Amino acid sequence: MEVRFDGHCFGCGPLNDEGLQLKFVPGPEGSVAEFVVPPRYQSWAGMAHGGVVALLLDEAVGWAAWHASHPGVTGRLQVSFRRPLKLGEPVRIVGKVENVRRSLVYASAYVENRDDGSRIADATATLMMTETTVDTAAQ
Repeated sequence: MEVRFDGHCFGCGPLNDEGLQLKFVPGPEGSVAEFVVPPRYQSWAGMAHGGVVALLLDEAVGWAAWHASHPGVTGRLQVSFRRPLKLGEPVRIVGKVENVRRSLVYASAYVENRDDGSRIADATATLMMTETTVDTAAQ
């Protein structure tokens, strides 16, 4: 399978005005991004929708695989919610590759409060490696 990044990804695409436009950078802990959930992604009053939290975790494992030179698509994402994510709460999202076996990438991720480090959610994932191309206009 081959996938192509064209910049319109809802989670990380810089060309998607409606998306989150997350920017992950590689570091010693894994791939890291910071984000503040805007009010338009509300679930219950004052809380972000759980699907948005799952999206943050999915992006983190995907970017961790990319930065580790094992790009792929998520085949399984198992999420554990620790507490609700408040709208406007500054968070740090971290993804890390744990293991690679044949064409599978095993990764983990978490979302934490940027200021006090309290854990909001974490996940484990299995990604299937793919051939990936990037449109130069999407960078």
